[in-house]
Amino acid sequence: MPKTEFSVLWRASSQERAAYPALGDDLVVDIAIVGGGFTGSAAALEAARSGASVCLLEAETIGHGGSGRNVGLVNAGLWLPPDAVIHEMGEEAGTRLVAALGEGPQTVFSSIEREGIECEATRRGTLHLAHSKAGLEDLEERFRQGNRFGVPLELLDRDETARRTGTQAFEGALFDPRAGTIQPLAYCRGLARAAAAHGAHVFEHSPVASAAREGDTWLIEANGRRVRAGYLLMATNAYHSGLAASFRPTFVRLNYCQFATRPIPAELRAAILPGGEGCWDTAMVMSSLRLDDAGRLIVGGVGSFEGAGRAVHERWARRKVAHLFPALKDIAFEHGWSGAIAMTGDHIPKIVAFDRNAYASFGYSGRGIAPGTVFGTAAAKALLNGTPEALPMAPVETYRERYTAARSGYYAFGAAFVHAVSARRD
Repeated sequence: MPKTEFSVLWRASSQERAAYPALGDDLVVDIAIVGGGFTGSAAALEAARSGASVCLLEAETIGHGGSGRNVGLVNAGLWLPPDAVIHEMGEEAGTRLVAALGEGPQTVFSSIEREGIECEATRRGTLHLAHSKAGLEDLEERFRQGNRFGVPLELLDRDETARRTGTQAFEGALFDPRAGTIQPLAYCRGLARAAAAHGAHVFEHSPVASAAREGDTWLIEANGRRVRAGYLLMATNAYHSGLAASFRPTFVRLNYCQFATRPIPAELRAAILPGGEGCWDTAMVMSSLRLDDAGRLIVGGVGSFEGAGRAVHERWARRKVAHLFPALKDIAFEHGWSGAIAMTGDHIPKIVAFDRNAYASFGYSGRGIAPGTVFGTAAAKALLNGTPEALPMAPVETYRERYTAARSGYYAFGAAFVHAVSARRD
């Protein structure tokens, strides 16, 4: 198969297109934020709205990393079901985090409406699809746990799932009406644009070389210039590199690739995800499905678009589309890309208070949109007001993951192997 030149769909279709200069002068601000993804941009917006002076430093462009390569599912909660979160964190702390992230989609969609962000916001829920009988049992347990927390989940049978997806491939689904989909890069760009409108200094192409505390002030160096700030938020997540500081976040790096078809013909579009829900499945090597506003089908799965594995994942995606929707077996892919996920061993995000007046927030394990928005917003409030209780979880002083490179390699090999085998089987 000849190699097709692909690009990131979200960059081509974003309606939010503001650009920002590189840092060119020394600056003194209340809070400096490193990283222009969901977390950093949400924090900058919250800080600027509160009247604080803000400097947001992004090494590339706003949303360049995982935020601009996201699937775009605005999910409530974490990958873990509530009971697993409570088991890991304890009753009080776990319940607090579950409640905060349960409100995550509302936080996201409220920000979109308030700031007028053009990001294809569609709040029609999500479908967690049972790929097998065992997967359906898992969804039944998640449904029971959600009910105990008052979550308005719906457990769908096989026929209703087929009606909502347009395929007979799944045993059932769990519908979450709190959730929805967005154009993720446009959302991230919209947060940064709104932060700038409220007075934040936003800089692109400004990689931070170092961040060190001098007395009660943080000194951040970027582009040969200095930013002095009373508070520091490190929001680099899976794209932390080249920064000399007293803390470096550690995590298992997991890649996720996506392929987008050309817009589906109108006569077929009405039968494929007719309700507009975003979807992901229960398989150990997870995959996702959704449509964008133009009617492109976007299929994603664990794996990197870069390097030798690209051909394996592309063949898998083509066979996946044909298996789920035979009428689309010959449809062409227009876009393809991948992004990195920062995964923690317990699948719970981390807020590390690594020094005085400084937080690092990372490790969303693939749930970047709502948790990143919630954590970034809360971190800005907590730092500026001296109220760590405003955070959705208590910060820790340090955090380390072990054997990260080996574990990343294991997941990459496993995804490529499963995709290679399933492509031949489908």
